Amino acid sequence: MFKEIIINSDPNETRVAVLEDRELTEILVERADRPHMVGDIYKGKVNAVLPGMQAAFVELGLPKTAFLHVSDLAESLKDIEDLSDLEEHRRRGKKRVSQLKIEDFLEKGQEILVQVTKEPISTKGPRVTQQISLPGRYLVFMPGLDHVGVSRKIEGRDERTRLKQIISEIKPKNAGIIVRTAGEAKPKKDFVSDVKHLTKLWAKIEKKASLVKAPSVVHSEVEMSIGLIRDLFTEEVNQVTVDSKDVYEEVLDYLKNFTPELRGRIKLYKGEKPIFDSFGIEAEIEKLMQRKVWLKKGGYLCIDQAEALVAIDVNTGRFTGKKNQEDTIFKTNMEAAREVARQLRLRDLGGIIVIDFIDMEIESNKRAVLDELRTNLRGDRSRTKTFEVSPLGLVEMTRQRQGPSLYHYFTEECPMCAGGGKVYSLESIMRRLERLLKRIGHVGKDKNIRVKLNPEVAVYVLEENNHRVEALEKQHKLRIDFKDDPQLKREEIRIFLAKTGSDITKQYET
Repeated sequence: MFKEIIINSDPNETRVAVLEDRELTEILVERADRPHMVGDIYKGKVNAVLPGMQAAFVELGLPKTAFLHVSDLAESLKDIEDLSDLEEHRRRGKKRVSQLKIEDFLEKGQEILVQVTKEPISTKGPRVTQQISLPGRYLVFMPGLDHVGVSRKIEGRDERTRLKQIISEIKPKNAGIIVRTAGEAKPKKDFVSDVKHLTKLWAKIEKKASLVKAPSVVHSEVEMSIGLIRDLFTEEVNQVTVDSKDVYEEVLDYLKNFTPELRGRIKLYKGEKPIFDSFGIEAEIEKLMQRKVWLKKGGYLCIDQAEALVAIDVNTGRFTGKKNQEDTIFKTNMEAAREVARQLRLRDLGGIIVIDFIDMEIESNKRAVLDELRTNLRGDRSRTKTFEVSPLGLVEMTRQRQGPSLYHYFTEECPMCAGGGKVYSLESIMRRLERLLKRIGHVGKDKNIRVKLNPEVAVYVLEENNHRVEALEKQHKLRIDFKDDPQLKREEIRIFLAKTGSDITKQYET
């Protein structure tokens, strides 16, 4: 399998796409005004302890107060025997929790160090933990513990024994270490380098925490592009292509210190077309906002997102098959199982997910569809658990959620319907406008154009982001005349040639 990572970066937004055999399997987005918070460490102040919920609310200086459950207290990990059980412990959150009372450890006004594990979603604030973990290239460093763990994905008994022996020899006192999957078959020197780096990092965090007053951020995760290189760029990745020279050099500097042998796989994109257009990614992203997903054989999925649940419905659509009804349904469900796993990663859907496959009569077909779904979920970086087909023919599953889905990240509540529907955010429309203008600048012959926008969007573009427009005009030698048009929908953009008045919008849309 040919695996590659494509990074599109500018001062306002960074987008990372993961392709497997040229097919888009994962997309991650981070904007300057909405940086990701997971992994950030704060010195917070407890502003409420609720024994009835066995939880506390912690002030971090953010718009919404953070939630800390008793299962996320540092004390709840004291008796854990092997850190390879850490994720299972966090998922269940109940092993020793029944013996702990949050009011015995926290009180109002107390200052504590916490780490964000889930971003704010809808009306909920971020979720935090006292169980601090610092990820490195090959291991995870957990201050305050004295245990060793190895990723469950490393299955060989001899290799697990070797890794535990290495970590036991180099592990600092009062620190827990988990070997990540990327650490399999790595020599001792790689782990020594990681431990040295993370030990110094933790010392800096402790020092800063002792000097600042709560609420304050004491450590921020690395930028998304570097974080993804750290987490995803292994020997299995054939190539990383970057369109920003600054990010390109940052990635090379990072690899120089950790995995210099992979530096030759980093490429700086120098094509004329925008990088996501060149790789066919832009059109795929547009499809992610749609409710209906067509399958190659003619069937389709309907994906509906609610606050606490995602429902996916499978339909045969135009696919009629060649043999019999059961065979047609089985083939549609098998194709749907593969596409569902892909869409979960692409859209970053999490929480409870219910899949309504088309009803099948043959039990072996039901098992085959479930096995196909589970097989295709193995490549997902987020933890998943899939249950047996229910009596109603539904497949229930869960997928780890650390933040809002891509759909919710790109959209905001519509002021006209008070949340009943969704519209593109002003920034998303601005980004789409920029991409259209870049395409015109690259391939258009006539640089004198007129752009019509919804009045609300026009105000956002001209009053708040005029500098971005001016930069595009200068870079591509464009002459742009903006007009507001109340007849246009919020997300609608119309572009005309100033000389002839011809509408050229569709010509440059993906």
